[in-house]
Amino acid sequence: MSELLLGGTAAFLVGTLLILLRAYRQDNIPAVVNAVFSFVVAVVPLLVEGAVWLRTGQRVGVAPALPFWLAAVGCLHSYGMLGPYDTVWWWDHLTHTMAGALVAALVYSGLVVAGQHADVVELSTAAVGGLTVFFTFVVGIVWELGELVARAAGERYDVEPVLVYYGWRDTALDLVFDIVGALAVVAFDVGILVPAAERFPRVTTTLLLGGGVVVVVGGVLLALVVLYEAAA
Repeated sequence: MSELLLGGTAAFLVGTLLILLRAYRQDNIPAVVNAVFSFVVAVVPLLVEGAVWLRTGQRVGVAPALPFWLAAVGCLHSYGMLGPYDTVWWWDHLTHTMAGALVAALVYSGLVVAGQHADVVELSTAAVGGLTVFFTFVVGIVWELGELVARAAGERYDVEPVLVYYGWRDTALDLVFDIVGALAVVAFDVGILVPAAERFPRVTTTLLLGGGVVVVVGGVLLALVVLYEAAA
C-alpha cells in the first residue's frame, strides 16, 4: 500500500508540473502561482522526512497518505485553475470536499493526540469530532476571505487574481462541502498523522495551538482588508 501511495504521489506531482508548464505557456499567472504553491506544499512532508533522517538517522513516521492527499488536492485544484472551475459544475465541490477532509484529518490527528496528553482536560471523542468540524469550518472561512482579498487586489492593481471569487452562493456551497469532508473524516476516524504525532505529543500540541492562532489572526486581518475595500 505504501508503494502504491508513493507512486500515486509521484504521478500527481508530475501532473502538477505539467499543469504548471501548460499554465506558463498560456501566460496564465494565477494558474502558475497555484501550481507552484500546490507542488511545494505536497513535497514538504517528504522533505521533512528526508531531512530528519539525514540528520538523525531516524524517521518522523509521516504516513504516505499525507503527501498523496496533498498532491492529489493540489493537482486537482491547479487543473481547475485552467478552466474546469468555470466549465465543470462539480469540480469546485470535489476539490473543497477533498481539501476540507484533508484539513480535518490533520486537525483530527492533532486533537486525538493532544487530548490524550492534556494536563488539565482530556478531550472526549465527541469534543474531538466537534472541534475538528468547527476548525475546518473556520479554515474554510479564511480561505473564502482570501478569495475576496485576491479579487480586491486584482481590481486595485488591474491584474488577474490568484484566487477566483464566484459570489456569495458559491461561498456558501464551498463551506458546506468543506464541512462534508470534515464530517467524513470524523465519521470514519481518519487520523493519518496519529502515529507520527504520538511520537512528539508536545510538538503536536504546540503546532495545533500555533496553527489555531495563525488561522484566527489571519482571518481577522483578511476580514479587515475586505471591510476596508468595501468601504473605500
